Amino acid sequence: MEHRGPGAERGRSVTVFLCGDVMTGRGIDQVLPHPSDPRLHEPFVHDAREYVRLAETANGPMPRPMHLQYIWGDALDELARLAPDTRIVNLETSITGSDDRWPVKEIHYRMHPDNVGCLTSAGIDVCALANNHVLDFGHEGLRETLRALARVGIKTAGAGLHLAEAREPALVEISGTGRLVVFAFGDETSGIPASWAATDDRPGIDLLPDLSEATAGAILERLRRVKRAGDVVVASIHWGSNWGYEVPRAQQCFAHWLLDGGVDVVHGHSSHHVRPIEIYRGKLVLYGCGDFLDDYEGIAGYEEFRGDLTAMYFPTVEPATGRLQSLRLTPMQIRRFRVTRATPDDAGWLAQTLHQVSRPFGARVELTADGGLAVHPG
Repeated sequence: MEHRGPGAERGRSVTVFLCGDVMTGRGIDQVLPHPSDPRLHEPFVHDAREYVRLAETANGPMPRPMHLQYIWGDALDELARLAPDTRIVNLETSITGSDDRWPVKEIHYRMHPDNVGCLTSAGIDVCALANNHVLDFGHEGLRETLRALARVGIKTAGAGLHLAEAREPALVEISGTGRLVVFAFGDETSGIPASWAATDDRPGIDLLPDLSEATAGAILERLRRVKRAGDVVVASIHWGSNWGYEVPRAQQCFAHWLLDGGVDVVHGHSSHHVRPIEIYRGKLVLYGCGDFLDDYEGIAGYEEFRGDLTAMYFPTVEPATGRLQSLRLTPMQIRRFRVTRATPDDAGWLAQTLHQVSRPFGARVELTADGGLAVHPG
């Protein structure tokens, strides 16, 4: 699908919508029109509807069944208002009816294939799939995930039926300029099993062997075979722990090598809350975008990180140089399995927190008059 955003009209810049993990399985799947079998095999919860109960106990009742647009809440108005050229999410669930659970994992996410319309309802162009839940229901679950997304015209990156397919970037044509080129990778630090790596004869994900300069160089060689003048390249990476603001030196070096070699934006995710933003030589690194949709409401722990607060990221990039022209964030909150505009107080908390953790990385964050966040070098 194609969006005529501000970049398309000017022909000089491209605006992208990015966010963190979109997990539409388990509890969320149960309140969509076509729920999967609710049985779970987790250590403490054995029915996915328990996550619905926890969320409703915390924040009040939800409509059932939800219409497919419900989960996006106020994000739909913001997408319509800012009209990005492309829309990218990290889809952290399988889309399958398979019961073939990956045996050594404790947590398994899946959404029924007939609920895939919840993604098209937000006009999603690309789903990054190189994460630690896309194979929760085995190789058949991955195959069905790929088929379900292809059927509705959503492009994928980071997973495939074999290694060559997993390494193929998603390509989105942008009117009036070049293309958006999306590579997606997973790192074992995010909890991805080593056995999920795609091979020449096995489905799986594009799993990074490490975060070395040699690994970055191999990615850049693949990039050079694809990138054309006017393209904007996004490297979407699932890496790191769930909690905390520390950015490992290995992640920072890896991001810098990619940006120096031709990547324009590094889109990091895996953390359950927002992490630092870096502006490196005029280019953007998002080290962790936080969860954007999940079913974690009512689960206690790590409240100081405010995992319920999230953001819509709208970087505008100059295709000729890859330099960041502007970055706007729209503060959001996850409540009742949907994203809503954050209150002024919560938006202020998010601005202050991101400013504090991002200053060492050459970025300053300020709250704007309309309740958004603006990110500047410095």
